Amino acid sequence: LQTNMKIALLTDGIFPYVVGGMQKHSYYLCKFLAQRGVEIDLYHTSSSQNKYDITALEYFTAAEKKHIHSTVIDFPAPGKMPGHYLRESLQFSERIYEAMQKRPPVDFIYSKGLTAWALLKAKKKGTKFPPISNKAHGYEMFQIHPSFRSRLENYMMRPAFLFNTQQSDYIFSYGGNISTILKNKLKVESKRIIEIPTGIEAEWLYEAPVKVHQPRKFVFLGRYQRRKGVEELTQVLKEINADHNFSFEFIGPFSESQQLKSDQIIYHGLQTDVRKIKTILQAADVLVCPSYSEGMPNVIMEGMASSCAIIATNVGGVNIQVSNENGWLIPPADSKALKAAIVSAIQATDEVLTLKKNNSVQSVKDNFLWDKIADQTLAEIKQIVKQEKTYAVR
Repeated sequence: LQTNMKIALLTDGIFPYVVGGMQKHSYYLCKFLAQRGVEIDLYHTSSSQNKYDITALEYFTAAEKKHIHSTVIDFPAPGKMPGHYLRESLQFSERIYEAMQKRPPVDFIYSKGLTAWALLKAKKKGTKFPPISNKAHGYEMFQIHPSFRSRLENYMMRPAFLFNTQQSDYIFSYGGNISTILKNKLKVESKRIIEIPTGIEAEWLYEAPVKVHQPRKFVFLGRYQRRKGVEELTQVLKEINADHNFSFEFIGPFSESQQLKSDQIIYHGLQTDVRKIKTILQAADVLVCPSYSEGMPNVIMEGMASSCAIIATNVGGVNIQVSNENGWLIPPADSKALKAAIVSAIQATDEVLTLKKNNSVQSVKDNFLWDKIADQTLAEIKQIVKQEKTYAVR
């Protein structure tokens, strides 16, 4: 399959060489566009914890690798002064720009986060480029802040993301609240916003008849991080533990001091085996994601594909994933609403919960499989390239 399309994909890592939601999206985007014959100049980095051979790209097939031209760039060593991440991100983008000038011209540039910062500075001064798009995923720095420290950190980040967003030709958005942030807080015109959700591989889909359990089985997947709403969740579980019969399982690195002591609550620790994660999710009734800010969480996508109903806060692109049809969408930073949703799930009839669980799987089938997401993305890029004159990177 050949499309005669050449794009540059700029990212601060691809999964599993770097772990994170943005990196997982970068991996699948690269993988599925390569399957469609797109020639991809991939500019990425590794992490100090990486135990894989990044130069071999062993998580891509031989057929995919024929279309991927990988350039691995060292991310600058972290500093200690305030704002060090911004300085490192600018340096990283400068290294990407320097490497790009040694490669043949491309038709389109798809950048993640701050990776096109140096290109956009040059563009503002008059250097000609192909269309440059940007995807910053959740724009968490423009969402609700869970603490005073995070508020300060996010305010420091805003100018850089504002510049990268406003100077890019096009912005990829998950839609929902993300597009609202782009329009209202970053003043991006609707015509520059391309709405495409995130996706998941078809192999995640739960194909067996959906089961519900008594007592109800809940699961949380993620880090113990203030932004993830774990403190509110822990408090709610303390309050309902004695009065309700349920089980709750946590997947993620929780220290002993962060764990509740209860026969109804299980901590699995950090799990890197996807098969183990699938097994736990597929055996659950409800996945809980009470975050203060998000993009469009992979954990919700994985939970939905695994036939979980979802309790989640209405942040980022979550309202594209979750509704009354397949769960409970609640306000962020609202412990009462979180408690009410969990109790509602405990008390829901088998029929109601089965319907929500089935709707989760069907929604993934209809809207969120990577084959469809890749086709949508490629169609948008082709349309942009067709209507805009392209320039070689110089």
